[in-house]
Amino acid sequence: MNEPRIWIRGERAGLGPFTEDLVDQYWQWEQDPGTLVGYGRQTPDSLANRREGFQHQARGTDDQLRFTVYDVAAVPPTPVGATAVLIDHHVRTGEFIIQLGPDHRGNGLGTEATRLTLDYAFHITNLRCVYLSVLSPNKAAITAYEHAGFRVIGEKRNSGYWLGQPANETLMDAIPDDFVGPSAVRQLIAPDR
Repeated sequence: MNEPRIWIRGERAGLGPFTEDLVDQYWQWEQDPGTLVGYGRQTPDSLANRREGFQHQARGTDDQLRFTVYDVAAVPPTPVGATAVLIDHHVRTGEFIIQLGPDHRGNGLGTEATRLTLDYAFHITNLRCVYLSVLSPNKAAITAYEHAGFRVIGEKRNSGYWLGQPANETLMDAIPDDFVGPSAVRQLIAPDR
């Protein structure tokens, strides 16, 4: 089996293309109960619908960044999740989304994948701000986002559900001036600078 294509590497995580041959794996991660609760979704999605959704996502690449997250410490590197930034070109901002398989959470892969995605968004896509919302009871995710460079900027009250109870959403953002380096993108493009 050929080693996967990885565009940007960190110490543990790497980002590669969002690819059709992994759609069934993306779907499995999305249907995990922890992912459903984290996203505030209440119903699972069918595999057929996910496959169709991939086709739509693959055609809309001008307004989105989508990456497969790899554990690059594994031999060969193993797909463990996906990140996305949904771009608003008019104001040069984007909404960040991440999902990791349940067996790959809590070990720093998500934090590093988030940082690498921000690195790409700021230094290649030239976004001025990347933002996200996370259900406030999801303390582990909030901490991981903070370690990757996001800051809490506010809260939307009673705007979601967490395990059947109304929950607030924590709003977070990151800007290039606050980017926690080093930049893997800069090292890749201009290693001597």
